[in-house]
Amino acid sequence: MTARAALQPTPADKFTFGLWTVGWLGRDPFGDATRPPLDPIVSVENLARLGAYGVTLHDDDLIPFGSDDATRERLVKRFRAALDEHGLVVPMMTTNLFTHPVFKDGGFTANDRDVRRFAVAKVLRNIDLAAEMGAQIYVMWGGREGAEHGGSKNIMTALDRYREAVDICCDYVISRGYTMKFALEPKPNEPRGDILLPTVGHALAFIEQLAHPEMVGVNPEVGHEQMANLNFTHGIAQALWSNKLFHIDLNGQHGPKFDQDLRFGAGDVRGAFWLVDLLESSNYSGPRHFDFKPSRTEDMAGVWASAEGCMRNYLILKAKSAAFRADPEVQDALLAARVDELAISTLGDGESIEDLRRAPFDPEAAAARGAGFERLDQLALEHLYGTR
Repeated sequence: MTARAALQPTPADKFTFGLWTVGWLGRDPFGDATRPPLDPIVSVENLARLGAYGVTLHDDDLIPFGSDDATRERLVKRFRAALDEHGLVVPMMTTNLFTHPVFKDGGFTANDRDVRRFAVAKVLRNIDLAAEMGAQIYVMWGGREGAEHGGSKNIMTALDRYREAVDICCDYVISRGYTMKFALEPKPNEPRGDILLPTVGHALAFIEQLAHPEMVGVNPEVGHEQMANLNFTHGIAQALWSNKLFHIDLNGQHGPKFDQDLRFGAGDVRGAFWLVDLLESSNYSGPRHFDFKPSRTEDMAGVWASAEGCMRNYLILKAKSAAFRADPEVQDALLAARVDELAISTLGDGESIEDLRRAPFDPEAAAARGAGFERLDQLALEHLYGTR
């Protein structure tokens, strides 16, 4: 296989895109749209041409808010026909509980009880659509579940309502006999001043309070954790360690600022390298899902170029990770850094606490010994820079 062929995406790579990504109009808080609306069918056609595995969607990406039943049925039927024609799947769906003004104070945690009931009903209806589409994961991003004013919301009570809503959704899936699971998507802020469940750690703790924690995992996003100045790869490792990485959103971000949604591989390139290295060496088998926004400077040709770039960058980093791991000098550096020793239990089989306490040890000699991390990290950078 040639180097270029190895960077050509295929459905086997499980690359997926949200309809809202390539379909982003380029509108931001300070500027109007720079691109016209994109027909979801055109998205399906072009993503299939580029080698994608599937597409994902919010309900409102396909069915305009407030559509009647006949319009909804017509749009769904048309979309399904396009998926079948081009061989794409829908592995994940979600519900938009953030765009319409009715959700200005949130959906599941709005102070207004009628709004909460409407939000839950909207999700339940679209769980049925997700099952019809064959989606196995239903993502919940609580972008409006939060507050700007200290006295405006009792946060403990809001978490009660959040838990109640997720429990209702789990009960509904069970009652319908679906095999679907849910994935919570953390984010620290934007659009709310402070969003509930702001990080992977918050979401993992929340899941343990649910009636059906086995049905709920996380859908972390690169930019969201980096907005909180956290190490995204570490967060993914903990999600994997907890068997809770149900889905993942890949994009690029330049540190703790507004949510940039750059194409994957842009932004923190070093972080992207270690993320791909982790995903490819772990037991994660789900989609590699891109949640990005093509720059508002681009026309439609630029949109498809950025989508292709997401996939190529992932494959480039995958190849570099494989080369790094196969490098004999790297393997020697890993041993010198005692990375393998971390896998050995601190208290061995048959050992007692007293054995551990009485074991001979020279702390001064251990303190004087170098770790070898600088050499190992330099080798990783040289692989990343393409000099090895």
